[in-house]
Amino acid sequence: MEGHSGKLIFGKLGGVDILAMQGRFHYYEGYSMKEVTFPVRVMYELGIKTLFVSNAAGGMNPAFKIGDIMIITDHLNLFPEHPLRGKNFPTGPRFPDMHETYDMSLIKQASEIAREKNIRVTYGVYVGVQGPTFETPAEYKMYRLLGGDAVGMSTIPEVIVAHHCGIRTFGVSVITDLGGFDTPVEVSHEEVQEAANRAQPFMTEIMREMIKRAV
Repeated sequence: MEGHSGKLIFGKLGGVDILAMQGRFHYYEGYSMKEVTFPVRVMYELGIKTLFVSNAAGGMNPAFKIGDIMIITDHLNLFPEHPLRGKNFPTGPRFPDMHETYDMSLIKQASEIAREKNIRVTYGVYVGVQGPTFETPAEYKMYRLLGGDAVGMSTIPEVIVAHHCGIRTFGVSVITDLGGFDTPVEVSHEEVQEAANRAQPFMTEIMREMIKRAV
């Protein structure tokens, strides 16, 4: 898949055993929700207790700048298929509560680390849509009116399944483009990747320190 290596990496970071996905399956590629979220089911069986997720997203909040790191505080799930549809897995209840899908203690810790290291972070609601087209100006405005701060094509299915499994979740979006404003801004996949690459070291620094402090 373009822009995603699709590798599963086992190792240690700060003395902590980690499992990392370099790239992942996306709904827009034609995979089912069960296929998209299968790696999270594997993580649960391997004993993973905390999940860190990241994505590239289009920013709709006028306070955002390209390259910003947005800590996800909540989400709007606009995917046409739900990842928990069908027979309920015994990892969680049939109707899971979603009030704190993104762990508040992890958000607080990340905020403290960002302040210590003088890394600019923003906060907001992530809107998940199926893609693969980037949003029209009208769609950007609609998602903003619904309460969204950034929009992308991933993350929410995996987060829902992780939450259903009792896995604590922390998520960030790298703001790679902006939309919904008076002046239209065209965007390409290459520009999205470039913006994500510039922000990656700062995002990695926050997550590395969070893992280190978990020991």
